[in-house]
Amino acid sequence: MADPSSYRPSPGQIPDSPGVYKFRDEHRRVIYVGKAKNLRQRVASYFQDLAHLHPRTRTMVTTAASVEWTVVSTEVEALQLEYTWIKEFDPRFNVKYRDDKSYPYLAVTLNEEFPRVQVMRGAKKKGVRYFGPYGHAWAIRETVDLMLRVFPVRTCSAGVFKNAARTGRPCLLGYIDKCSAPCVGRVTPEEHRALAEDFCDFMAGRTGTYIRRLEKDMMQAAEEMEYERAARLRDDAGALKRAMEKSAVVLADATDADLIAVAEDELEAALQIFHVRGGRVRGQRGWVTDKVEAVDTAGLVEHALQQLYGEERGDAVPKEVLVPALPEDTEAVSQWLAERRGAQVSLRIPQRGDKKDLMTTVQRNAQQALGLHKTKRASDLTTRSRALEEIAEALGLDAAPLRIECYDISHLQGDDVVASMVVFEDGLARKSEYRRFQIKGFEGQDDVRSMHEVIGRRFKRYLQEKERTGEWEQTPPVSGEAPHPAQVPSAPDPAQVSPLPGPTQGVPAPAADDIDPRDTDPHGDDGREDDGREDDGRPKRFAYPPQLVVVDGGQPQVAAARRALDELGIDDIAVCGLAKRLEEVWLPDDDDPVVLPRSSEGLYLLQRVRDEAHRFAITYQRSKRAKRIRSSPLDDVAGLGETRKQALIKHFGSVKKLRQATIEEICQVPGIGRRTAESVAAALASAAPAAPAVNTATGEIMEEDDGGTS
Repeated sequence: MADPSSYRPSPGQIPDSPGVYKFRDEHRRVIYVGKAKNLRQRVASYFQDLAHLHPRTRTMVTTAASVEWTVVSTEVEALQLEYTWIKEFDPRFNVKYRDDKSYPYLAVTLNEEFPRVQVMRGAKKKGVRYFGPYGHAWAIRETVDLMLRVFPVRTCSAGVFKNAARTGRPCLLGYIDKCSAPCVGRVTPEEHRALAEDFCDFMAGRTGTYIRRLEKDMMQAAEEMEYERAARLRDDAGALKRAMEKSAVVLADATDADLIAVAEDELEAALQIFHVRGGRVRGQRGWVTDKVEAVDTAGLVEHALQQLYGEERGDAVPKEVLVPALPEDTEAVSQWLAERRGAQVSLRIPQRGDKKDLMTTVQRNAQQALGLHKTKRASDLTTRSRALEEIAEALGLDAAPLRIECYDISHLQGDDVVASMVVFEDGLARKSEYRRFQIKGFEGQDDVRSMHEVIGRRFKRYLQEKERTGEWEQTPPVSGEAPHPAQVPSAPDPAQVSPLPGPTQGVPAPAADDIDPRDTDPHGDDGREDDGREDDGRPKRFAYPPQLVVVDGGQPQVAAARRALDELGIDDIAVCGLAKRLEEVWLPDDDDPVVLPRSSEGLYLLQRVRDEAHRFAITYQRSKRAKRIRSSPLDDVAGLGETRKQALIKHFGSVKKLRQATIEEICQVPGIGRRTAESVAAALASAAPAAPAVNTATGEIMEEDDGGTS
C-alpha cells in the first residue's frame, strides 16, 4: 500500500484553473480520471488525513503512485476530456455503466442504395437511422410487420436481394405486397427511398399526417365506389393505429425527452432510462454498476449522461432530459449537451404533472432492476470478494489474487495446437487482455510441453517489459556460478529477437501471433509490437503480472508451468491447476490435491476461469482449422492481401482461370504490378491443381468456379 504523501505535489505546482487529472499506479496504468473547476482545490482534497477520506477514495489514493493533470480553458472542455479519457483508459476506480445485455434497435439503413429495415444490436453505424432501444426483438418485428402494409420497405438480406435480382422473381413479401420489390424493378431507387423516409418519419412520431392522409384517401375511394381500394386503405390505417397502440401516449404534448432514474445502495446502483419520442415511450434500457468510487446520485447522473450522449449527435440527443438530481455543474453539462444536439437542451428535475408521474414509474423500474440484480447475483461484489479470499486461504497465499491468469491447450489429434490466456481481475473477466498463442516449439501432441512453452513465452515478455521500464535489472551471477536463465538467455532465432532498442536486445520476444489481430482491446492495443515509447496508461501486452496462474490440468501441467517460471527466475507468482475429472486443485510439489467444497465460491470462480480459458482456446483452434481448410495457393504470395486476392478472383472468375492467365493479363488487374503478377503466376504454377469435384447425385464433374481452393 502506497503512502499518498510520497507522490503529493506541492500546492504551488497545481494551477487553480479548470482541468482533468489522472491517478496512475506503480505500473503507470491510469486507475482514476476526474475533472474539476479548480484543479488545486480538488487534487489537494485527496491528500488529507486518510481517516477523513471515504473508504473507496482511501483505497484509490493508496493504490496510486502518481498524479498528473491537464489544464483546459472551459468546464465544458473538461467534461468532454474526462469522458474521452475514461473511455480510452478504462480506469478501475471510475464508475462505468455496462448494459446487462445488448439491446435491439429498429434500424433503417439509409446509407444503402435500397434502404433496409432490420433489427440491429451493438455499436451504431454511420448513415443508419435507429429507433429504440426495445426490450425484445420480437416487439420490433411485430411493429414492422404491421407497418409494412403501408410502407412496403425492403427487409431482406443482401444475399436474398441479389438472388431475386438475378432470377427476376421477388421473395414472398413481394408477392403479398409487404415489399415494394425494388429487386425486380417494381419501383425505382428514388421511390423506394421515399418509402423508407416516410417509414422513418412515422417512427419518429409524425404519425397523425399519415393516418389522416389514409383516411382521406379511403373516403375519396368510397365516394368513387372503389370499395376494394377503400377497404385496403381502411386496413392500412388500422394497422398504423395498432402499431401506435403498442407504445401508449404518456405525455400529451408530443414531447421528445429522456427520463433517467437511479436506485442505489451503499455498494451498487441501478439506472433506468425511458426514451420518449412524440409523447410515446419508444425505448427503455437499464444499467447496473458497482460504486467503485465515492459518488452521490448527482455524480451517478453525470456519469450516465456522459455514457448516453458521449457518442451521439443531432436528434439522438432530445430536447429535454429529466433527471432525479442535477449534476454538480449543471450549466457546463447543459452546454455540453446543447453542443452535441446543435440546439438548446433542457436538463431539469420534473416537479409536477405528467412528467413527474412518469418519472415515478421510471424510478419504480430502477428499484425493481436493482432488486432483481441482487437476487440473481447475490450481491456479486461481496460474493467475488469471498471467492478470492477462499482461494487465497486454500492455496496459502498472502493476499487475495486480484489478477488471475488461466491457460489452456487445444488441438485436434495433434494438429493446429494452440493455447489461450484469459485474465480475471477482481473476479471479473477482462476480455481486453485475453491472448492466443500458436505452439511452434515442436510438432505433435504434448500438452505438458505446450504448457511449458506458453508460460515461458508469456513471462519472458513480462520480464522484457520490466527491463524496458527499469523495474527489473540484471544482477551478475556469483563467481563460479552459472548465469541464471533469466539473465543470460539462450541464443535466439534472429527472427524472434525483439526489435526494441536498448537493454531489451537479446531477450527473445514472443511470436507475432501471441496477440491475434481479431483479439484486440478497445484501448488502442492493435496487436503490433511495442515501439519503445513512454508508457501512457493504456493496457500493455503482457506487462502486468498476475498473483495467481491457473492451468487447465493436473499435476504434470502444474509442474511444467512452475518449471517455466523457475527457469525465468520468477518466484513470486503462485501456480495451481484445476483437473476436470474431480475438480481437484493441484499445487506444485504436492502429491495430494486441495479439495474445495462443492458449495465453495472460490471453487466456482476457478471453474469459471478454467471454462472461459477452454472456450477461448477451442474457438481459436476451430478458426485456425477452418482457415487451413479454406487455404488457397494465393495465400503464399508475399505482399498479396485479402483485397487484391478478391480483385484477382473477381477479374478472372476462378483460380482455375487465373492459373491459365499470362503475366501480362494478370497485370491488367487494378493494383497488381508486374512483380506481384510474376509471384502469383509462380505460386499457381507450383501448386498442383486439386482433384475435380463430383456431384454425387448426378455424377457430373463440376468446374472450379468459387475461387476458394485450387
